[in-house]
This record gives sequence, C-alpha cells and structure tokens, in this order.
Amino acid sequence: MSSSTTAPDAPADLRHRAGAAGFRRVAVAFFCAGVATFALLYAPQPLMPLLADSFHVSPAMSSLALAVSTATLGLTLLFAGWVSDAWGRTRVMTWSLLAATLLALACAFAPSYGVLLALRALEGVALAGLPAVAMAYLSEEVHGASLGLSIGLYIGGNAIGGMSGRLVAGELADVGGWQLALLGVAGLGLVCALAFLKLLPASVHFTPRPFEPRAVLRRMRGDLTEPGLLRLDAVGALLMGAFVAVYNGLGFRLSAPPYHLGQGALAAVFLVYPIGSFSSAWAGRLADKLGRRPVLPLAICLAGAGLVLTSAHALPLIVLGIATLTAGFFAGHSVASSWVGRRGGGTGSAAQASALYLLAYYGGSSFAGIAAGAAWSDGQWTAVTAVAGALLTVALVLALRLRRTPPLASSALAVEA
Repeated sequence: MSSSTTAPDAPADLRHRAGAAGFRRVAVAFFCAGVATFALLYAPQPLMPLLADSFHVSPAMSSLALAVSTATLGLTLLFAGWVSDAWGRTRVMTWSLLAATLLALACAFAPSYGVLLALRALEGVALAGLPAVAMAYLSEEVHGASLGLSIGLYIGGNAIGGMSGRLVAGELADVGGWQLALLGVAGLGLVCALAFLKLLPASVHFTPRPFEPRAVLRRMRGDLTEPGLLRLDAVGALLMGAFVAVYNGLGFRLSAPPYHLGQGALAAVFLVYPIGSFSSAWAGRLADKLGRRPVLPLAICLAGAGLVLTSAHALPLIVLGIATLTAGFFAGHSVASSWVGRRGGGTGSAAQASALYLLAYYGGSSFAGIAAGAAWSDGQWTAVTAVAGALLTVALVLALRLRRTPPLASSALAVEA
C-alpha cells in the first residue's frame, strides 16, 4: 500500500508535471479510481426493476438502492476530508476503494432488501474517501501547470465509470440477474482499486494536521465565507443540477410518443458519456494554458448549446444535444473542481474545500432530480429544459463574476490561476 510521508520542505519543482513518468502514474491511477468510484456507485440504477421484482418492493423503494449510497456519500465527505488531513491522503483513498469494493461484493449476496440497503449505505460511506481527498492530493502533488489536466483525466474516469457501471450491470443482469450484475461491477471495481494501489505515488508534499475541532471550524468558516469558493460551490451545484434534470427527464421523453424507445435503447444514451472524458481532459489542458477564469464560462456555454439542441424533434439532434450537454458539463466540473483544490489551499485545507464543493455538487443533484420530476409532470420537456436553462444561466453569471474574483496566494501553491 502506498504510504503517506511527510516532507514539508520538499522543493515545489519536484511536483509531477505532464509528460513525466510520475505524472503518468498519477493520471492512470486517478483515472482507475474514477472508474471504480462511479461504476460502484451507479451500478444499481439499471437494476431497479429487477430489485423490485426480486424483493417484492415498490419502484419507489427500489430506487433507494442508489439513493442511500449517494446520501451517505454526501454526508460523509466532510469527515473523510478531516480524516485525511490527519491520517494521510493516499492511506484514506486506498482504504476507501478497497472497503467499497468488498461491500459491493457483499451486496451481491444480500439475503434481504433491508440488508442490501444497509450495505449500500455503508458503501456510500466508504466511497466518500476517494472524491473528498482526490482533489487535495492532486493539488499538493501535481505541478500547478499540469493540475488542470490531471483533474480532467480523473473526471474523465468518473464519466467512464458512470457509463460502464450502468452498462455492465445491465448486460450481466440479462444473463444472471441482479446478483451477477453486482458481482461483475464489483469485479471491475476491484481491478481498478488494485491498479490505483499499485500506481499511485506516495504523498511527499502532504503535511499531517491533527484533528482539532476549533481549528476545523475556523477553516470551515473561512471556506464558507470566501467569495470565490462559495461561487465555485454554487457553480458545481448548478451544473450538476442541470445535468441531472436533463437525464432524469430524458427517459420520460424518449419512452413516450413519438419515440417509444425501449429500455435497451434508452440505456444506450449513456454511450455518450465517454465524450465527457475527452472534454474534461481538454478543458483541464486548456485551463492550464489559458487559466480557469476564461475556460469555465466557455464550458457552461457549451452545455447551454447542448440544452438548446435537445428541444429539436428529430432523435439524432436530441442525441447530439445530449452529447454536447455532457461535454460541457464534464468540462465545467473539471475546471471548477480543480479551481477549488487550488483556491482551497489558500484558505488552509484543500481537502475540506473540495469536500464542501462535492457536498454542494451532490446537493444540486438531489434538488434538481426533484425539480425535474415536478417540471415533467407540469409541462413535460419544455418545463424540464426551462429548469435546466435557469440553472445554467445562474451558473454562467457566477462564472463571469469569478473572472473578477481576486486570486488567493498560498505558501503551498505558487499562484492560483
């Protein structure tokens, strides 16, 4: 297992740069981590009808197999960041992935729905250790000129994981039911976790900080009153909200007249997710060259253009719109999250700042999921796009405000871009 060592006086120019062997190890390790995290998290989504039939529960109850994991993940993010500040970045992340994989394996053998939900809740707790700490590790160990690219590749792994978890589970379920589906996704998670464990370089710029409640509250107050971080948190929540609103409403729209798509065809829409891998890496590289301030509004505008395309009636144009929206969302999330990691270093805890960003991110998902359902009932796709459009508009306004937000200097990071 990679160990966390303390080297507070390590020269800054030894941080991993794009093109170097260390950077390649970091990039591949975090790509694997992103695949594992989102494959394990979203695996139950295509299995909900099977779970309802197998355990004799309602469709609403079957949705809890995903909801309990995202809820516990969000609630645990802050605690995971605090633990990593004291215990070490690599240690928390590796144990997080291994524990989540073992819990995923146990889910395949759950004797009752109550046990399955309990295991999925624990899986969300375990998974929180990776996203809560990843941005802090990358901000500390990757050179500022290459940080955007490294986080873009990690976000790209998230996109591949979100797609592969749903597709692998769906395909295996046709062969051996929900048990084989969860086993297959757990196997994928285990392979990725072992690759992460093998490849990830040890932390050499990490300085442990003992858990002191007063200091934690002081740093949190700093994060919650720093205008730049608050705007970035809001942008993350709004982007994720728009993305979830569109995808939630899409299934209702394409299964209804005049499209009448079946479940298999609807699941194929997730094949556009790899576009998010390319766009997040592209946005990260562009942000490293031009700075995050001009690139974030560009990504939001790209998502908005995709949303406009989804209003077309021709199915190919709708799919093109979804692909464009997906590209813009992942690009924007990549830039905003890397910005939080660097700016958070200036307020005292990059891990805590990243955890607060992700807490807002998952909060936006929850809010928009409810809002999109109500919008579809009231006005179908027109209302859904109105909700998503409003969220993207506010996100764009905040991103433009961020262009004028002064940077924070940090002893650990040279200059925030």
